[in-house]
Amino acid sequence: MFRSLYAVFIFFIFIAIYDAGSFSKIPFVDSIGFVLDVEKGQWIITSEATTHALYINTAIVLKNLTGLNAIEACRLLVIFSGAATVSIIYLTAKSITKTEWASITAAFVFGFSFSFWKNAEIVEVYTYNCLWLSLFFFSLIKTFTEYKKVYILLSGLFLGISLWVHIENILLIPAFLIFLFYFRNDRKYVYSSLLIFGLFLSCLFLLNMSQGLPFNSVYSSEYGNWVEDSFKKTFVQYVKDFFKSIAYLIYNFNLFTFFGIAGAILLYGTHRKIFFVFLAGAVSVYGFSTFYAVSDNYVFFLPFNLIFALSVGYGLSSPKYAAVKKFSWICLLIPLGYLAVYKTAFLTEKGKAFHTFKKHKGGLNYYILPWMNNNTGILEFTIDKKTAPEPVEWMTTIAREYIELMKTKGYTEDELRKL
Repeated sequence: MFRSLYAVFIFFIFIAIYDAGSFSKIPFVDSIGFVLDVEKGQWIITSEATTHALYINTAIVLKNLTGLNAIEACRLLVIFSGAATVSIIYLTAKSITKTEWASITAAFVFGFSFSFWKNAEIVEVYTYNCLWLSLFFFSLIKTFTEYKKVYILLSGLFLGISLWVHIENILLIPAFLIFLFYFRNDRKYVYSSLLIFGLFLSCLFLLNMSQGLPFNSVYSSEYGNWVEDSFKKTFVQYVKDFFKSIAYLIYNFNLFTFFGIAGAILLYGTHRKIFFVFLAGAVSVYGFSTFYAVSDNYVFFLPFNLIFALSVGYGLSSPKYAAVKKFSWICLLIPLGYLAVYKTAFLTEKGKAFHTFKKHKGGLNYYILPWMNNNTGILEFTIDKKTAPEPVEWMTTIAREYIELMKTKGYTEDELRKL
């Protein structure tokens, strides 16, 4: 009973937090493309690496049901998904730690982690993706801790659905297979779970081929060769990528990074099967995300961050760290850490130079602070024909299409500048 109440409280706390900091104007990067697709209201009937069919179609359903415009429908989906994911993190951590304060702390640490918080404040696919993955991990843990066989089926269902949101989730297949191996004696449930997952996966390929797309279109895109480019880096670039990934980890989990590592070590000693399932998923996702040749690769770590947050909870629950309980409230100060880094960056010449170079996006505000209210908008940038010191033509092209579409619905340029 209390567990459910805590989950509800956490949900509404993060609904309020994410809503308060949500974007004021459509941000740069992929946001405008998602808003345009939802505003058009045309169902996505293919599933390429960059289409995110289930995400777009869910937002369209919300738009149609609520009467909201595309911007607000996307905002609702992202904020709801973000808050729900944090609540599920709490429930999952509670199932494995059996410790209330550690589970609540782990949920807040994840909810305040930069990458997740940032994506709960803009129009992006990643919080919705995390919602399905959090349900997947919840099912895995519930199977281990309560041995309810229905969760074996649900694990295949949730991972299968997640593929329709983001194809990166195929990296969690090794973790899923190891999980099923541990319950191989329950053949009926294991085979059924594998069948459910297989159907969702195979339908991706069948759908695309039925639309005349090639077999590999499910995991590729006409807009870039990012996977191929990931194998063309120099050794020095790979080393830099690795250290950058460590920086991402620390920026997301700050001093709680220690408890995430400690939790993994403790899991190995006490719940070795869970440890190996988590290890398979963590290594696959972390390795891919570290070396993936895209500029915003930090978002691809989010499935790993889900696992790490659960490890943080398990580390905190250890009796050897019982004294930490009285200081667990410090997780509420994480936002102040972002402000401190932000203020410090402005004291350096490199920080000032970076802010100036990225001013069109919002500068250091965009890259260091997770909240997005009073942000710089792509529509205003496009209407005023501003320029940037880096390529943004692909964004402004989509923005112009959205502007023309909204003009046919009676919007003026002055009104569109505010969106």
